[in-house]
Amino acid sequence: MRVSGSRPGGRGRYTAVLVGAGVVAGAAACSGGVAPDGRDEVKLAVSPGGGGGKLRPDSPIAVEARHGTIENVTVATKDGVVEGDLSADRTRWRSRWTLKPGTAYTVDATALGRDGRTRTVRSGFTTAEVKKTNDVSIEAPFNRETVGVGIPIIVHFARPVQDRAAVERALEVTADRTVEGGWNWFGAQEVVFRTKQYWPAHTKVSFKAHLSGVRTGQGVYGGKDYGVDFKVGDSHVSTAGEDSHKMVVRINGKKARTIPTSMGRGGVRKYTTTNGVHLAMGKEDPTVMTSEWDGCGPGCAGYYSLTVYKSVRISDSGEYVHSAPWSVGAQGSENVSHGCINVSPSNAKWFYNLSQRGDPITVTGSSRELEPENGWGYWQVKWQDWTKGSALKRSVTTAPHVDAATLSAQRGAKVPGAQRAEGN
Repeated sequence: MRVSGSRPGGRGRYTAVLVGAGVVAGAAACSGGVAPDGRDEVKLAVSPGGGGGKLRPDSPIAVEARHGTIENVTVATKDGVVEGDLSADRTRWRSRWTLKPGTAYTVDATALGRDGRTRTVRSGFTTAEVKKTNDVSIEAPFNRETVGVGIPIIVHFARPVQDRAAVERALEVTADRTVEGGWNWFGAQEVVFRTKQYWPAHTKVSFKAHLSGVRTGQGVYGGKDYGVDFKVGDSHVSTAGEDSHKMVVRINGKKARTIPTSMGRGGVRKYTTTNGVHLAMGKEDPTVMTSEWDGCGPGCAGYYSLTVYKSVRISDSGEYVHSAPWSVGAQGSENVSHGCINVSPSNAKWFYNLSQRGDPITVTGSSRELEPENGWGYWQVKWQDWTKGSALKRSVTTAPHVDAATLSAQRGAKVPGAQRAEGN
């Protein structure tokens, strides 16, 4: 039976097809006949009931059985089948996600009546084409990437999103372990998923953005679906003390190395290493570090330009953990850098080879706090505030979706009433 998840439907206009014994032939059962008044005869209502290509893509597909139960629903396009949810009492089925624009759909539904006879209905329709689409890019993680335990899922939209709740309902994160997480909007064009606690090491995760047909604004829809599969690797968690002049690196909870460091010399804000939970954002070898990013070019007092090796980026304000052979004498005792975490060449090589995007590096003892939008400073936001940044004001779990009928069967008992699971 092709029955799985659901989402709230859109507001498109559509009609229903109601099918009874006199419309579609069914297979006779071996027992009893039909009651004279037909009250045991199953009827199927399918919406939309068909028509031209004017149906809005965010309209739902729904099937309802009266005087019987749904046995099978298959919704197909040229690209495959559509996912949906079956209610616990098997009387209602609803598509889980929005529909693809400009696409032909065929619905085949079969139900079993109290009289023991089956009824089948077929409906066909086409969704409207859309003129404006909202393209998406996923900054992190990459598909098939092995990442650190702090990794966020970062989604950027090409156009501002007006209906953020509709977009959130279309975002699905599943994993082979149940983890609590949540979405938070940073402006109208970026939404970020973060877990409440760090991901468990070695978790396999799948992210799917079912955005095709989602109405993100007036006349603007998601043009296609997106997705990445990734794996959380070993846990690499580092703590660097601005006042202790050392960084302790733990692998899967065990101390692996204590590294002497030299951090920002301070005096001015830009030379002060930011305090708080950073994430490894990428690796560069080599990279040129210059004061020009801050408007201080050649001839400016304090100008510098250095070629640096084995650099792990931890913010957008120019901070890295990197090799600094020129400050080895100060590492472990004095802060002399422009804001980066200086380490020796050998320690830099070891840390560089170890690092994965999403590895947490926490800086303590500094007077300058890392801003949540400075790089991937998302762990700076308290959990209760993080969920407030969701359009739906709630957290989600990474457990795979199970429709109500399957859940009922697994529990060995029916759930009373026709309960339909709304979007994740």
